This record gives sequence, structure tokens and C-alpha cells, in this order.
Amino acid sequence: MTGKFNAKAAFRRASSSKRKKNNVVTKKLSIYSIKNTDKNVLKTWYYLLTLGRLLDERAPNYLKQAIGWSYHAPYAGHDAIQLAIGQVFTLNEDHLFPYYRDMLTCISAGLTAEEIILNGISRATDIASGGRHMSNHFAKPQWHIHNVSSCTGNHILHAVGVARAMKKYNHKGVSICSQGESSVSEGYCYEAINGASREILPVIFVFQDNGYGISVPKSEQTANEFVADNFVGFKNLKIIHCDGKDVFNSMNAMSEARNHALAGKGPVIVHAHCVRIGSHSNSDKHELYRSEEEINKAKACDPYPQFKKELLSSKIFNQKELAAIEEECKGQVLAAHTEALKAPLPDPSSIHHFVYADAYISEKYPEGIHQESGETKKFIDAINETLKAEFRHNPNTFLWGQDVANKDKGGIFNVTKGMQQEFGKERIFNAPIAEDFIVGTANGFSRFREDLRVVVEGAEFADYFWPAMEQLLECSHDYWRSNGAFSPNILIRLASGGHIGGGIYHSQNLEGTFTTLPGLRVVVPAFADDAAGLLRTAIRSKGPTLYLEPKALYNAKYAMSVIPDDFEVPFGKARVRKEGSLLSVITYGNTVHQCLEAAEILSKEGSEVEVIDLRSLIPLDEETILNSVKKTNRALIVHEDKVFAGFGGELLSIINEKAFEYLDAPPLRVGSTFTPVGFNRILEKAILPDTFKILEAMKKVLSY
Repeated sequence: MTGKFNAKAAFRRASSSKRKKNNVVTKKLSIYSIKNTDKNVLKTWYYLLTLGRLLDERAPNYLKQAIGWSYHAPYAGHDAIQLAIGQVFTLNEDHLFPYYRDMLTCISAGLTAEEIILNGISRATDIASGGRHMSNHFAKPQWHIHNVSSCTGNHILHAVGVARAMKKYNHKGVSICSQGESSVSEGYCYEAINGASREILPVIFVFQDNGYGISVPKSEQTANEFVADNFVGFKNLKIIHCDGKDVFNSMNAMSEARNHALAGKGPVIVHAHCVRIGSHSNSDKHELYRSEEEINKAKACDPYPQFKKELLSSKIFNQKELAAIEEECKGQVLAAHTEALKAPLPDPSSIHHFVYADAYISEKYPEGIHQESGETKKFIDAINETLKAEFRHNPNTFLWGQDVANKDKGGIFNVTKGMQQEFGKERIFNAPIAEDFIVGTANGFSRFREDLRVVVEGAEFADYFWPAMEQLLECSHDYWRSNGAFSPNILIRLASGGHIGGGIYHSQNLEGTFTTLPGLRVVVPAFADDAAGLLRTAIRSKGPTLYLEPKALYNAKYAMSVIPDDFEVPFGKARVRKEGSLLSVITYGNTVHQCLEAAEILSKEGSEVEVIDLRSLIPLDEETILNSVKKTNRALIVHEDKVFAGFGGELLSIINEKAFEYLDAPPLRVGSTFTPVGFNRILEKAILPDTFKILEAMKKVLSY
């Protein structure tokens, strides 16, 4: 039964004569009630409500039978608002971000009973994730019903990001984000709503308020009784309260919200007052924190029997007609169950599929090496000029971040200088000082079209990036979690490292953390040509890339180099900066130059060591590393980050596991002390590696 289509067709027929010339239906003319709603629409709604309730109540049985659905958050008590969200959602126009309790929302939006069950029992043919994501996280990416995280509420930033793209490309449609009222306590929710109201974006924030965040009552979440009231002072923001247990009230609220957003009037909060009839989930026992009286009151407010009673009392339907719909739904659920159990389980060998999206492949520079001669350029100019070249190459490339576009200024280091002047404020613009907003909206923006590329300056200094780590984590597993349906095509630029006298929050290295997250590419250029080549590859590739810029190299003469036009450096290709036969020195970033300086000193003493510039940490060029170690029989790993738990530990492990029999001496590591980087230059020097410390380590390995 194509209930969603019938409902919308009936609505269009009923309201077509009442539309204004601008195709915006006013609240007064679009009011739904039992009297003025077409019978076929009511029939569809009852069908969807019944189908959803049958599946909601059946879900726990799959766990009892050890079939699956180990996580289930029942939606009973949210029926009306979820029906309304799904009915208002318009295929091929809107983007929908449901949360883990939105089973009926997704059914109302068009998902079949079989698709719901396949998700619940985590089969390979589950359209949401192929069994990779937690059950009860329903999605249909090809319909722009998005696969969202278990991390409560963080999809609100993605909804704002895609709404930004809708506005940029004059797309007719809205972005709909649904979540529980307690998740709004998260700071990024305020950042998202602040950003949407400032930019006047077509996004609807639905708060399904059932009074609890698991066992925590909302009185312990916010001082206001209703969380939507926390936003009453936001300009350009409309707030609608509705009874999320009443079908007609919910339909009116959602219709009004969509019309408002479509008219370009800005974002809307729909605060739906619901009731939670059952426990938070199947791992929760609400009897431990709710009284029997409260639970009974909640059951008495059940929207499903209330709607059925209303249909009968109005005499639009009789018992026999409703019973026939109920039987049809039971048949649909049984058939869906039978088919879903035939579906294959995920193949264990597929775990490595869709970890990384497709990288851009260089045909002209397959090794990322050139022999050009001529004028050398600074590291900072290499980045600036390559950014401009790529923005000319692809007009659907965008850049935003903190302080990146203000008259003649382009970031704290002027890396993006001149970009807004050339490409305009629609493509190059400042973001609020909110790092997770910067990254989260980039994720959402890239969902609008596959050809979009987003470059963000994730923070003015890498050290300030920590608030965005949750959004970075989302970017890292979006592609895997969606079973290859979506990859955030984002380049995150971060000025990292020390040697500038910056101290804490201005001199740290973060790659030791970043490289632990599968799905992220991490690159660290040390010379201007590699800065240009890696940047070009990262922008043209699919998936997220962290591009770490050692800021001490921006204007350093020793980092200058000749840069061929359109130079490209592939991911996972290290570069031997100096040939040698006695020792393999593996390094990247700032310490490449220190290692080369130390190697030249040894060369004058008659000892030739090989210096390998990794350039790309993830993916890693293991072949070049191992071939070098097998040749020299000794290894020294050098990086600016802390030695303890730094990336060098992983390099050391690879050498020990795959080249141990070739070693004539224990490999050593050089890096920072296990402390923050101090501000005073004396402290900074004591903490960070330098040429002298590296030289001493080289001699130690050679003398073993």
C-alpha cells in the first residue's frame, strides 16, 4: 500500500484551490481536522500508525529469539508527531535526519516493513547500513533519509549544513532534523540553531519531548519547562509548540513549519509534547525511576487508540473498516518478517570495504616526484596558490572557518589571503568560533551533492580543534557506517606544531590522535611542492582528509621549492629526501629539515644515512620504509609529537613485525617530551626535538 503517496496526493487535491500565487499555503488554509481531511488520507494515516505500532511491539521479540534487534527504542507515545514528520517529508526535495526513536517517522516517509525489519535484525541487505550500524537507526540514503549517529543529537549540525547548500543552490526543499528534547542540552545544538538563524536557513528542528533523557527528567536538563523556550531570543527563528500525541495538531504544526521554511523565512523549531509509554530502550527499566501511577497515566495518553477512537466517533469509519486495515497491516508485517529472515547476514570479509572513499589518482606524477627547476616558492604561497587554482578548477568548492575571510586578511597566518576577493562571499566566508559547527556543517553541506568539495580551516591553531573531535569522528566512519552510501568530501586544514614560541594551545601536534581513526587520511607536507601536491590531491579526492600544516614552515627558506603547474602528490607515497646506506631515518613535517641537517653533518664525517619524508601518514607507504630498513639494517624514527604514544610507536611496531630479521640495532625514536609545549623559548627548546638531539640519536644507533 503506497500510503505516503495517497496522503500527499489527497492533500494536494484538497488544498490546490486554496493556494496563494507564491505556492505557500497559509496556516489558516492548511488546517487539518477530522472534518476537513479526506477519508483516503485518514485511511492512510491509520494504516501507517497501525503498521508502525505492530513493528514497534514486535521488535523486542527478535531479541528474545536471538535473531537481532539488540537495541530498540520504542516510539509509542510519539505516534502523531512522527506520522506528521514523515508525511510532510517530500521525496526529491527534502533531507530528513531521523533519530534512533524515529521508526514511525521513517515508515511514514516511505520505508517498508521489510526495510525496517532488515535494519532491526542487521542483515546485509539493510538499506541503512548493511548491518554495520546499530539497530533502530533507520535510513534510506538514496532518498536523503540520512544514516545518523548514535551520538545523540549531533546530526543537527549535518541538517544545518545541508540546508546551507539548499539555500546556496536555490533548491526547493527543507532539511528536517528530529531528536529528543534532552539531546538539545548538547552544546552543538545551540551552535546549530544559532548558525541556522543567523544564515536564515530552510531547516526544521523537531524536538520530541517525552519528559525524559533515559532516566533523567527534563527538569534536570534545563530551567525552562520546555527546551524550545531557551531559544525565544533567537532572531529569524520561529517556534511552534504542538501536541505530539494529536495527529491533526502535529500535521498542522509540521505543515506550517515546512511552508515557513520554504518561503525563505528561516528555521523553525517544532516542539512536540509527547509521552513515553515504555522504557527508554530494551536495556532500560523505567519501573526503577517512574511510579506505577505515572506509567498508567502515560498509557492513558496513547495516541494510537485515541486516533482510532476519534475515527469511530466521527462515524467516518466503522469497526469493520478499521479491522480490515489492521488485518492488512498484520499481513504486511508477517510477509516482511518472512522475507527479511531469508536475507543474508553480513559477510565477515566485507569489513574492509568502504573504510576509505576513492582517492584522486595522479597520472602525471604517480610517485609525487618532479625534476622541475626554476623559481622557488614559499610553503605558505604554495598553499594559497593551490587553493585558488582548485577553486577555479571546480566552482563547487567552498571554504569556511574562523577568521579566514576579512577584507585583506585570510586567517591568522594569511594562508587564505585574497580568496574572498576572487571567489566571493558565497564561497569563502567566516564561521562562528565554534569548531564542531565548522566541521559538522561541512559534513552536512557535502551531503547535498557528490561534486561538492568543502575546505575548512578547522581551527586557527590545531590545538583548538578538540571541540570538533566528535564531528571528526563522524566524518571518519560515515562512509563505512553507511555501507558506502555517503562520504563527507571534506578537507580539514590545521596549522600544527611548535617552534614559534606559542606555548599551550598554539604549539601542539595532534596526529597521534588523528591516525587512530580509520577512515581519515592524514597528510603532513614538509616542502612547498608537497604542500601544493598533497593539497590538490586532497581536494579532488572523496572522503575526509586532515591536512596538517607545520606553521613554522610557512615562511621558512629551507621549506621553499620549485612547484610545477598542477603538481600532484598521491596519498601513501613517501619521498626519499637523501639516499644513504647506514641508517634509515623516518620522519615527517618540521623534523624532516632537522633530520636532513643532522644527516649532512654525519655525511661530512663519512656516514651516509637515508632520510625518508613520509608526507602521508594515513595511508602509509610501508613499502618504502621497509625497503630502506632492509637496505640499511638500522632505523631511527623522528617526529615533533610526543614520543610516548606518538605515531612513531606505530612505525616502530611495523618495522619490528615486518623487518626484524634485517635489524642490526634496536630502532630508536626521537620526539617531544611527555609534557605540553611550554611558552618560554627555553622551555620550548627543552621539550621539542632539534637537530642536536636527532644527531645524538643517529650516532647512538650507528654505534650499536
